[in-house]
Amino acid sequence: MKNFSIEIKWGVIFIIVGLIWVLFEKMMGWHDEHIDQQAIYSNLFGFIAVFIYFLGLRDKKKNYYNGVMDWKQGFVAGVVITIVVALLSPLSQYITSVYISPNYFSNMITYISENSAMTREQAEAFYNLKSTMIQVVFSALAMGVVTSALVAWFVKSKNQAVEA
Repeated sequence: MKNFSIEIKWGVIFIIVGLIWVLFEKMMGWHDEHIDQQAIYSNLFGFIAVFIYFLGLRDKKKNYYNGVMDWKQGFVAGVVITIVVALLSPLSQYITSVYISPNYFSNMITYISENSAMTREQAEAFYNLKSTMIQVVFSALAMGVVTSALVAWFVKSKNQAVEA
C-alpha cells in the first residue's frame, strides 16, 4: 500500500474535487432550472479531471521515482488512481444523489421525457441511483485508463538512459 500512497491520495482528491464540482453544478442551476444545460457544462469537468491526473502523475514522478519516470510507470500510476476513483465513485454518487442534489433524478427524468425521444419509463430506468452508480464505475474505468495513457505520455521523463 505504501507504494501506492500517492495514487490513493490523488484518487481521493479526484473524488473530493468531483463532489465540489457537483455542488458548483447545483449552485449554477444545472440540476434544476437550467437542467437543459447540464449535459453541456458538465463536460467541462473533463479538463479538471485531466489536470488532477497530471498533478498526480507529476507527484509520483517527483516524489517516488526521484524525477525520472517512464511511460509505463506513469501509466500504471494513472491506472491505480483510476481504480481508486472507480471504487469511490459509488459513494460519491450516493452523496451527490442524497445530500447535494436529491431532486436531480426526478428533474432529469421530467426534462428528458418531455424533450427527447426517451419515454418516461426509459428515463426512469436510466436516471436512478443504482443505474448511475454502475455507470460511474464503468465510465471512471474507461476514461481513467485513456487519461492515464495520455497524461503519462506528457509526464514521462524525456531523456532517459537506455538500459542494456
